[in-house]
Amino acid sequence: MKQYNRVLLKLSGESLMGAKQHGIDTGRLSDYAHDIKTTCQMGIQVAIVIGGGNIFRGLSGATQGFDRVKGDQMGMLATVINSLALSSALSAVGVKNRVMTAIRMEPIGELYTKWRAIEAMEAGQVVILSAGTGNPFFTTDTGSSLRGIELEADVMLKGTRVDGIYTADPEKDPAATKFDRISYQEIYRRGLKIMDLTATTMCMENNLPIVVFDMDTPGNLIKVLSGENIGTYVSNE
Repeated sequence: MKQYNRVLLKLSGESLMGAKQHGIDTGRLSDYAHDIKTTCQMGIQVAIVIGGGNIFRGLSGATQGFDRVKGDQMGMLATVINSLALSSALSAVGVKNRVMTAIRMEPIGELYTKWRAIEAMEAGQVVILSAGTGNPFFTTDTGSSLRGIELEADVMLKGTRVDGIYTADPEKDPAATKFDRISYQEIYRRGLKIMDLTATTMCMENNLPIVVFDMDTPGNLIKVLSGENIGTYVSNE
């Protein structure tokens, strides 16, 4: 039984690497496509934002001498590459989809507007939203928060390489414990870094809940959407 009618799915660009050191693992991409196909078959409207960290990350580039604005623009283009790859994978499994970009770059993608994105989702298409917000100094997490709020999503699903939010980094602290649920206020109080502060604040102020979960395990997306208690649910409550 589905728990949501419309979701904003945030995918990590770094997760697309799979076992590689960079680039796109086609096996991982295929796993994502099949889970997204099942989501659509459940009657759920899907919008997707995907990062670009497997190709280029603007903030990291700035530490290596790149101009920050140009670095962020390069990062935006990296998200477009990933979005086209995901679009191709979805098409290969029979899922109709549309790539939209935050900056004009037809015919690679259609310029994003809220109304066209909603119209596409209501027609049964998956909408892939690329190029972040179209502005430098904003992460794709902030882009996800913005699009989730704009598109009136019921929830933002943040697919990561870890299975939720912990009291500390579980890879560094074996005593770290996982939260099943946590409030935005508690995240601020503990200084937890689930997203950048801009993205977290936008979700809190607009009452958009988040589920942080391990997207790299096939089937987990369907479990979240079916109401199984995996990952960490974040809200104002």
